[in-house]
Order: sequence, then C-alpha cells, then structure tokens
Amino acid sequence: MVAAASALGRAEKTVAISHNSQSHRPSPVSVGFVAPRIAAGIRFRPKALAAAIARTITLRDAPEALLAQWSRSALLEVEVLIANGPAFGLSPTIRSLADAERSAFAGRVGAGMADLVMNVLGYRWRDNAACLLGSGPRPDFIYGGGQADGHGVVLVEAHGSFAEGVNKARMEREAKRKYLRQVKPHVGGSCLHGQLVHGYSTAFGSQPTSKGTFLHVTEKRIPKPTGMPKAHATALTSTERVTPSSLTLATYRANFLLMGAAKVVAWLDWLRGVREAPPASSISTFFSIEQQGRRFLAAAEAFFPHLAPDSWIEEFGFPPFRFDYWRGIGPWLADRVVWKDLFVMDEDAAISFLNQLSSLGRNGRDSLPPFRDLPSLEPLGFTLGDEGHADDEDPRYPLARFRDGLALLGRVPPSSLGRSPQWRWSPEGGFNAQ
Repeated sequence: MVAAASALGRAEKTVAISHNSQSHRPSPVSVGFVAPRIAAGIRFRPKALAAAIARTITLRDAPEALLAQWSRSALLEVEVLIANGPAFGLSPTIRSLADAERSAFAGRVGAGMADLVMNVLGYRWRDNAACLLGSGPRPDFIYGGGQADGHGVVLVEAHGSFAEGVNKARMEREAKRKYLRQVKPHVGGSCLHGQLVHGYSTAFGSQPTSKGTFLHVTEKRIPKPTGMPKAHATALTSTERVTPSSLTLATYRANFLLMGAAKVVAWLDWLRGVREAPPASSISTFFSIEQQGRRFLAAAEAFFPHLAPDSWIEEFGFPPFRFDYWRGIGPWLADRVVWKDLFVMDEDAAISFLNQLSSLGRNGRDSLPPFRDLPSLEPLGFTLGDEGHADDEDPRYPLARFRDGLALLGRVPPSSLGRSPQWRWSPEGGFNAQ
C-alpha cells in the first residue's frame, strides 16, 4: 500500500544508442528479411525497465516460486539503485553493494535494456536461448514477430556493466566481442522456434560515480536488396505470417507467471511437455481493470495466493477460489488500498490467448497448431528516441505495456478492483464473464 507514486516512477530516462554491423555469409539468411532501423536513442520510464528485467528473469528454467521472487526483487532494485532525473544514472546506494552484487545487478539491467530495444524494434515474442543446440557459447535470448515473421527468429546477447572504466568505446568492444563469440556462430542455423535469420548483441554500461551512460548495439549486416520483384516483396509482407507456437507459449508462460496465474502456467507447462495435465476443472479468476482508458486483466491469485488453496480443497472440501469471496470485502478494501506494481495483461490479448488455450486443452497437445491473430500492441512507457514521448497520460499512475500485451501498472487507483467486472477461465468452459 502506498500513498503516492514515487518521483522515480514518473521520471522518463533518455539513453543514446550507438550502432554498428558485422559481416556475415550468407546474408541475408532469409531472402526478404529486412532488419528494423536502429534509432539514435531510447526513452523509457524506470517502471518499464523494471518490468523488462522481470520479463527476462522469468524466461529461465527455475522453480516458479523462485522466478516470482526474483521478479519482485527486480522492481525494488530499480527503485532503489537508479537515480532520479531525466538522464540514466545510478544512485549512491550502488556503492554499498559488493562487487559480485553490483555485477549481477548490471547484468539484469543489461538484459532489461535489451528487451526494451527489441520491443521498440517491433519484435514481439521471446524465449531464453537455452534451447539452442550444442555446448559452445550461446546468446541470452531468442525473439520473434515483427519483421522476422515468416522468416524465422533472431538471437540477442545482452551485456551490462556498472564500473568506473565504462565508456562508449568499451561498450562497443563488448558488444562486438560478444556478437562474434556468442551470436554469429549460430546465425543461419535453426532451433526449436525456427531458422535463426538475424542476430544482435547489446552492451549497456553506466559509471557509478558519474552520469556517463552508454548503450551500443551490434547486429548482423544485411546488404540492401537489389532488383527484388515487387510481387515477391509483397508476398513477404503478407499478414498470413505465423509465429511458431513454441515461441508464443514460452512468452505467455512467462507473462502469466509474472501475473501470478499459477493455474494457467500449469496448463502451459503441460502443452510444452514439461509437466502432467492439471485437473480439467481447475478455474482461474481474473479482475478486469480500467486504467487510462485501457482495460487489463489481473489474476485473482496474485491478490489472494493463499485463499482456499488446492490443499484445502482436497482435505476439507472447500470450493476453489471464486470471485464470490471478494464481493463481501472487496469494495470496502479496494476503497482503502492502492495496489502497487501489478503485472496484468491487455484484456483483448489475454482473452484471445486464453480462448485458444481452452481449445488446445480440450483437443490435446498433439493437435497444437500455430497461434494466429493474437493482438499486437504498441509499447507504452518506452519508445525510440525519435518517436515522441514515452510518457503516459497520467503520471500519477505509471504504466508500461509491451507488444505481447503484458503490462506493469505502477499504481492501481482505489476502487479499481472492488467494483471491477470479473472473468473465469477453465480449459473446459473457456473464458466467461461472471
């Protein structure tokens, strides 16, 4: 519960981007793929960076409770360790950290900055690059969607450094070195999610005792196409492109984990073949929240994770969590509580995905088709440096939203939950309003 949004949550940061490309054969790997243009800078709210860090953390293969704890820690770390003001800088508290802790925090921020860059470039889906074959050095992440649709996926290596010796030349060297070592050897190959058609290496650094901050992006060089027939170019930009189901499942698994929707995560893990199918009768409840003219779904499990848990249901015969429990105390409590740092999903994106998930739950994972027509949204709370402002309409309630629909609400106004519509989802019954 908080009284007001912190100044940190309202201060938009601006970071310049330097850029270069490295030769590669063959290039392009997929004819017709054109890499998005790298802008001269990026603007973002600290809440957007914190959300991006949490998004990258939850792609790891670790126990769900541990991933959730790491993501919550990321929100606090950004609030405490990043200084206020329009330029990115580290707070004096960073000096209190041991070297290993500072390096770990820098690595997490570097991963978050890479996620912001990939989103503003148009990439929409993500996974950890642990799925790459082989035992050699590998990059951190795989991204898909955007201009990669219909061609394959792209690789991303992320680096972060908070040291006194950080400067522009050093970040450029790090980005290039890691590209050549961890990205380039894989470009042109394939993985679970498709052909690896492009690669990036990002290096983000900041000096602890000054305002010197640097972001460099190295990517694979793609010659400009010559003489491509118009008909071919039109076909490559067709809306019929499909992103592999494996990549969308990895993305939404991380999203619903951040939201606290454990039952949905369990079904996604079953579809991905990593756990047994949950009970078909399991029900997830969601609140519909309107903020700044946009509607989001919040998982009830995030607010009451211990209310009528499955162990109680089995031992005492209690009914599963339903919104009915909320009706009695909800309006009274919601009028007095301001919820802070709540992960939610854009309502249209969540409903579209969960409806498809219900169909898959009924038909079995052997019938898993490519996902189609999932909404693609414009980012909110961050943008390229030459494309307007990252500010949302009401700075009292900072909001960060990503292309896949995941959003972080810095504050939820009182009464947003107590009187909000509610939804229930189950594999058998689908997605229904209460």
